[in-house]
Amino acid sequence: MLLRCAGVTKSYMLGEKRVQALRGVDLAVEKPGFYGIMGASGSGKSTLLHLLSALDRPDAGEIEVAGQRIDQLSEAEATQFRRTKIGIVFQQFNLIPTLTARENVELPGLLAGLDEAQLRQTSQRLMERLGVVDRGDHRPDALSGGEQQRVAIARALLFSPGVIFADEPTGNLDSVSSGKLWKLLGDLAIERQMLVVMVTHEPAAAANCKSVFVLADGAVKATMETEGLDAAGVAARYQQYLRTA
Repeated sequence: MLLRCAGVTKSYMLGEKRVQALRGVDLAVEKPGFYGIMGASGSGKSTLLHLLSALDRPDAGEIEVAGQRIDQLSEAEATQFRRTKIGIVFQQFNLIPTLTARENVELPGLLAGLDEAQLRQTSQRLMERLGVVDRGDHRPDALSGGEQQRVAIARALLFSPGVIFADEPTGNLDSVSSGKLWKLLGDLAIERQMLVVMVTHEPAAAANCKSVFVLADGAVKATMETEGLDAAGVAARYQQYLRTA
């Protein structure tokens, strides 16, 4: 099982009030591909992504990612899991401004003590595949938004993870760059036989996914198959699921 959630709940304190962010999330993915988690602001999608990425722990329920139970990992175990088993791509890119693009890609490997020569070969290969090898010596402020995100994806792929989580990865990109990035994520899922899960609120983004888990009020309301649907079709079906849930 590449991804499984069973009865996952999570709540937070907001001042003196407890907010129930997730109310028993159930979902499962057995095969590689490009999948989406779609929901409006406040639906719980960011909370769910944090749990799937072992950045936080659920109050209850089971979470399995890349064949490993992660809901009860210690902090040290969670750090090791994030470093070697998954990749995470953020909306804000999260590149270190004082490092070059190549150094940003290689940094997790250096921190893990990998051989520098082998690390350079790996980063070179990844940056070539992602079309940013000629930007390797540039710092992030000299790169376009699309180039920064491609560097971030190369960094996420450094350890050849079985799963990539992408948190609104095109939120800071224009429509042309967004379209190219959605296609890239789908292509990588096929080429590397990996699971790519993108959290989004955009129908245009979700239309590029193989299947989309519709999240509302802290629970998965439906699974949307997107074959043959464009952005308008995804938006219409999404609203239909919300009305009938």
